[in-house]
This record gives sequence, C-alpha cells and structure tokens, in this order.
Amino acid sequence: MTEVQHAPAPGLVPEVGQLAPDFELLNQYGEPVRLSDYRGGNVVVVFYPFAFSGICTGELCEIRDNLSTFADSNATVLGISVDSKFAQRAYAEQEQLGFDLLADFWPHGAVAKEYGVFDASSGMALRGTFIIDGFGVVRYVVVNPRGQARDFVEYRRALADLE
Repeated sequence: MTEVQHAPAPGLVPEVGQLAPDFELLNQYGEPVRLSDYRGGNVVVVFYPFAFSGICTGELCEIRDNLSTFADSNATVLGISVDSKFAQRAYAEQEQLGFDLLADFWPHGAVAKEYGVFDASSGMALRGTFIIDGFGVVRYVVVNPRGQARDFVEYRRALADLE
C-alpha cells in the first residue's frame, strides 16, 4: 500500500496518496452525508459549478446513465456544488439523478475550498473529481478548467485501477 500523507492545507488540491479531507454536507433531502461513513467502499466525489448548467448536466447525466460502472467498482458517487439543498433536490428530480447531490452552500464553498477547487472570483466550485478508496485515501484526481467537461473514460480507468 502507498504511504499515506496527512490531508492538505486548505486551498491545496489533495494529491494521490493523501488522506481525503473529511466533510459532512446535507444532501438534496436535507440528510447529513459524511465522507468517512463510506469507509470500506470507494467514493467518487464530483465537484461541479452549478445545478442546471449545461456542461454539468451533461456530466452528471452521463454518470446517471452509467451508475453500474461505479457500482461494479464498489463506488458511491457524491456530487457537490455550492447550490442550496433546495436547488439540488429540484435538479436531481428534473434529471432523475440516482445519487446524492450535496449542498456546499454555507459556509459558501467550504468543502470545495478544502479540496482546492473553489474559484473565489466566481463563487463556484471547479470541475474536480476525486476517487477515494475504502481507507479514505485519494487514488485519482482531476481538475478541469471552466468550460471543459471531464472524460468519462478516465473514470472507468481509475475505477478499474482500484480493483
């Protein structure tokens, strides 16, 4: 097993091999979701700028349409944006997203900041993806610039590497 480093300081993107910063946020139903509760299984944390935006909808619907890929790798998907739980719920219902969407609403973007993907100039999260193994260790990281969608094929490769 790779040597585990301590979680990064706020504002720095966690690197592969580091412990993922733990967090607790409310999902679209107002239920608390804590990252550390998923120990023993893999977690795919997907930060996205805003609910109802074009690229985000395309990315999250691709995940929705391929949830079996994540399930086959014992992975739970957690989507996170700075939207409120109310916006998250409306978005999840409209797009029929079958996974938790978490509200990093207040303090605004606090978890995105811990993961180094908060864009303070626009008040939104960047497109950051973190695949975390059952021990809480980051195994895959990608942060895409504004306007650039993530490559779903990369998820498959990263998840396959966990097996």
